[in-house]
Amino acid sequence: MDRFELIKRNTEEILGEEDLVQLLKNKEKLKHYIGFEISNKPHIGHGLVCMAKVKDLMDAGVDCSIFLADWHSWINDKLGGDLKVIKGIGAAYFKECILAGFKCVGGDTKKLKFLLGSDLYHNNDLYWSTLIDISKNTSLARILRSITIMGRAEGDSVDFAKLIYPPMQVADIFIQGINLPHAGMDQRKAQVIARDVALKLNFSPLLNKKKEKIKPIAIHGHLILGLQKPTTWPISKENLQEFRAQMKMSKSIPSSAVYMDDSEEQIKDKINKAFCLEKEISYNPILDWCKYIIFAIGTSPKLEIKRLDKFGGNITYKDYATLEKDFAEGKLHPSDLKNAVAQKLIKILEPARDHLNSPKIKKLKEEMDKLIITR
Repeated sequence: MDRFELIKRNTEEILGEEDLVQLLKNKEKLKHYIGFEISNKPHIGHGLVCMAKVKDLMDAGVDCSIFLADWHSWINDKLGGDLKVIKGIGAAYFKECILAGFKCVGGDTKKLKFLLGSDLYHNNDLYWSTLIDISKNTSLARILRSITIMGRAEGDSVDFAKLIYPPMQVADIFIQGINLPHAGMDQRKAQVIARDVALKLNFSPLLNKKKEKIKPIAIHGHLILGLQKPTTWPISKENLQEFRAQMKMSKSIPSSAVYMDDSEEQIKDKINKAFCLEKEISYNPILDWCKYIIFAIGTSPKLEIKRLDKFGGNITYKDYATLEKDFAEGKLHPSDLKNAVAQKLIKILEPARDHLNSPKIKKLKEEMDKLIITR
């Protein structure tokens, strides 16, 4: 697979795809980052889906880094809005979970770089100059529309600090010289602002080899669905895409997510209770996980279904399309699918359990669990 296909596969969209082709053609250095708020514990959307994409990018020769957004988490009131807790226990445990996820997808953890927001901002006049430069080229109305990147509804009453969040996220891109920012579709508004202001900046503009200003190329990954039952059912086809975004897996809703440190029993229990209607393929969290996790990780992915002969006998699926077709036709029952996905996910997460069960990290986990309960 060539570099372009590695970068593009399993993404929802690439903003600036033609620009990417040109950068590859000119053999420009590609520099990536993905930023995470530190709230609760990372789930498999962060540890598996995002890290599988990071591995693709590394395999394509991209310089990759993980941004632990402690200030953004503070602004967005995560972990009680306590910056010391966020940048201490929170950031330390989040980092270990991301490393664990990278092991699960076959990545080389020695090549994975991390940066804490506080370290980037400290005594950095250029960062704050870049932030002001971005803000001067962005309207207040647009910032108000962009607070959805924090999980807030447009029009919500928010404290002023939250209006600084979007331009800070954009400034993070330019101050690090990132020409390949990576995020979920829920962060799209920030990435669009970054592209719109790129050629107007006097502080920290992105430059190519010829010292010409260029726009960042935004990679948007898939947001996997949460396991919970939809708030309304059935869903109209016209509202399906918007509804899927609302029903993404959430760190703050334990029943919707499988966390990177969940036990085998917790994984089985959550998937067993998941919303998965027979023959339903337009909105089905279990099928969604099959497509973007089970059949997206590894060089020859497969899913083994074990069942009695009277129910069709054992069958092994080697591609998602065949699995979806059989499910839609009623040849594969939700219970059999759930059992198989639970067992497969347990196997995929085995390196994470090994990593996170070391004495030092286990202590961090216990401290993190106490924080979540008390806050």
